[in-house]
Amino acid sequence: MSKQRARRVSEEIKKETAKIIRDNVKDPRVGFVTITSVVLTSDLSDAKIYFSVLGEQNSIEETTKALESAKGYIRREIGHRIQLRHVPEIHFLYDHSVEHGTHIDTLLAQIKKGDDSE
Repeated sequence: MSKQRARRVSEEIKKETAKIIRDNVKDPRVGFVTITSVVLTSDLSDAKIYFSVLGEQNSIEETTKALESAKGYIRREIGHRIQLRHVPEIHFLYDHSVEHGTHIDTLLAQIKKGDDSE
């Protein structure tokens, strides 16, 4: 399987998953969810869908549970919207990179603040 094809399919899955969650998933536990990336296995059989959520830790846990319960529906919708012979199994994973970036920004601001006071 070419890397170019896997990249194109993962981008399509990312785009369609975001649309499905935004427009069709009516679970009140799903707040403001952003799909950050999709990582496919080389044979396109599994897709890890990374997402981020605005909110505190319990909203992250609730959103994860809601996405897991809607996984079958989302996978079926992806199958209808994207022409693939086999729709990959999907797994939702929380993306910690936003929190990590915020932490680094805070540390850099503290360092800068310390340099300004000298």
